[in-house]
Amino acid sequence: MRGRGWIKALRQDEARQVRAHIAELERDLMATSPQGRHRRHEAGHELRNAKFRLERLEECIAEIPERAER
Repeated sequence: MRGRGWIKALRQDEARQVRAHIAELERDLMATSPQGRHRRHEAGHELRNAKFRLERLEECIAEIPERAER
């Protein structure tokens, strides 16, 4: 059976991936490109959802203790 440390490491890795995705979306929104208004609108929604997901992951990570109390 896997322990809390393993689960916490998974959540931390997932949070790193979400942060990278957020950075990419922010770059896309800042770049002037022929993507058009529709793509920027989609990226804005995706960015909001990613930030919400990151917030939930960070809350989850904070609640997982470093090691089991004895």
